[in-house]
Amino acid sequence: MVVLTVSFVLVSLRPPLYTVDEITNAIRVGNATELSRYLDSRVDISLPEKTDTYSKIQAEMIIRDFFATNGVQNFLIKHRSSNGGGTEFCVGVLQTRNGDYRTTLFVKQKGDRQLLQELRFQTQ
Repeated sequence: MVVLTVSFVLVSLRPPLYTVDEITNAIRVGNATELSRYLDSRVDISLPEKTDTYSKIQAEMIIRDFFATNGVQNFLIKHRSSNGGGTEFCVGVLQTRNGDYRTTLFVKQKGDRQLLQELRFQTQ
């Protein structure tokens, strides 16, 4: 009984395992706060007007501004792939009121979490 109780406690304390689906859902609705849960401590962000590496806090602000400026309407996944070693990428189209953006995201396994390493928005 004690072993079972300890096992439940340890499982409940483990950080959640994030998936690319949760990341793309946050992008789909234009929720930068939700998306920030999946950002690594340093994130490469490419926008039509600038590209740089940002801290998690800076990245959230830049993404929030990009989403607000463009008015996110939807995100359609076009291609998704995994190398089996914990690295995944996804290519899709971010539909906004200002036009569509080819969107690429790279996710890497760190511990038991998948964290967003790179996010690119390119005009089509």
